[in-house]
Amino acid sequence: MGFTTLSLKGRALRLLSQREHSRAELQRKLAPHVQEGDDLQAVLDDLEAKDFISEARVVESTLHRRAGQMGAARIRQELQAKGLATETVQDAVAGLQASEFDRAQALWQRKFGVPPADLRERARQVRFLSSRGFSGDVIHRLLRANAAQASGDTEPL
Repeated sequence: MGFTTLSLKGRALRLLSQREHSRAELQRKLAPHVQEGDDLQAVLDDLEAKDFISEARVVESTLHRRAGQMGAARIRQELQAKGLATETVQDAVAGLQASEFDRAQALWQRKFGVPPADLRERARQVRFLSSRGFSGDVIHRLLRANAAQASGDTEPL
């Protein structure tokens, strides 16, 4: 059976087999394939009732895949784009705040490993970390701490 002849439920199951999708994502992806007599809402309701669609799993999967590479702001955007409830997104992002500095430090270490030698390099490192969704405060603390460590200062953060 070709992909073009799959039922809505078949398409949804194929998408869900690749990764977790929110209800809103599935609705957006399946809407162009609705034909006369199809009831997209009923298909989504059935998948949700059978626990094929789960907001909690979508959040968990996204955090697992992205937390090591992205800051809280970027992950918030991704979760919002998936159409998840505002409260669910806020709870997930709140849990990331505590580890924001450590995650930024690990990413910075993998990408750069040495403090910037000049303002141009500093700007490049700031842009990189900003584009990954880390806050300005975390970025500046991180660069300050790494510069102090490189110069031999053991001043606390």
